[in-house]
Amino acid sequence: MKKVTIILTGVILMAITSMNVFGQGSSATDDATATARIITPISLVNTQGLAFGNIAASSNPGTVTITPEGVRSHTGGVTPSIIGTYNNAIYSATGEPNATYTITLPGSISISDGTNTMSVNNFTSTPAAGTLSAAGSQTINVGATVNVGASQPTGNYTGSYDVTIAYN
Repeated sequence: MKKVTIILTGVILMAITSMNVFGQGSSATDDATATARIITPISLVNTQGLAFGNIAASSNPGTVTITPEGVRSHTGGVTPSIIGTYNNAIYSATGEPNATYTITLPGSISISDGTNTMSVNNFTSTPAAGTLSAAGSQTINVGATVNVGASQPTGNYTGSYDVTIAYN
């Protein structure tokens, strides 16, 4: 009877031991790779400011528009002068080669002679959004419209604005 008890105790202990090993569930471990790629930051440098040129005001309001290509036109009671410089704004964008980006232009700004103001709006760019070249560069041209008031006082009007580019 002692042999049977010892054998039976051994079988029970083996069963309990195997239940603990297999009863706790199984687990597995595998490794993975973590990666990161640092890219060239995108940057924008203004190489030519936006200039509407010399404008003669009258008793009627009007506008002068410079397109992104540098073409000037006018409406209403203003006469752009052929004397003086007018031009589109030019920016140089650089960054990661072949990367796409968006451009954010201002909605409207004010330019001032220190006392009087005029609004500048309808900012447009060429391209409207873009892809940097294989060398990681792109030229961006910007135009806008200045709104000249009736009998706008003479003076040199200036103001600043922001153009922002960002990777998509």
